[in-house]
Amino acid sequence: MGGIQRRKRVHNNDSKMRRKLRLKRRTKDLDQIDDDLKPGVVENLLSRPVDFDKPGMAQFYCVHCAKDFINGDAFKAHVRGKPHKIRVKNLRLEPYTIEESLRAAGMGSYKAPAKRKMDTLLPEAVVKGETIADVKRRALGLEDVPLVEGEEEVKAMKDDDIPDNQEEGVDDNSDSEDEEGDKRM
Repeated sequence: MGGIQRRKRVHNNDSKMRRKLRLKRRTKDLDQIDDDLKPGVVENLLSRPVDFDKPGMAQFYCVHCAKDFINGDAFKAHVRGKPHKIRVKNLRLEPYTIEESLRAAGMGSYKAPAKRKMDTLLPEAVVKGETIADVKRRALGLEDVPLVEGEEEVKAMKDDDIPDNQEEGVDDNSDSEDEEGDKRM
């Protein structure tokens, strides 16, 4: 029971099973992602409208890897990870084109693909530091409504730093002193 388990394998003649496992976690190819990195498209992907059916309500999307994440922490952990760094490194080279293939086949002089600078693009929700609760409130139009009843009173109390029972100019002591320091009763 407690030994090393073998990896999942596909049956030789089961083509449906083979296709399912091959396409299970397939993401966009590099040339498709390069199309997404064009100036007009990338702004739309970084500031997408809220979609309740996607993970993280489509607010934490990595353009380079074409993946949605559930919150900002998961996105930040992904950016620090090896698969994201490899994908960004692969995107630094210009995508393979038909002209390049013709040049490599002998129809023209070969020119190596140019390198370009590629930085990680952050979605608006990550830049603002929003949580999933903030995204829900923004989607439902509840930004102005306090989270908890009495939240405004707590904020007012923090601003004043004076308890309600002590007003300025009112002493708690019934005994007061003269100008000379003698107590009156």
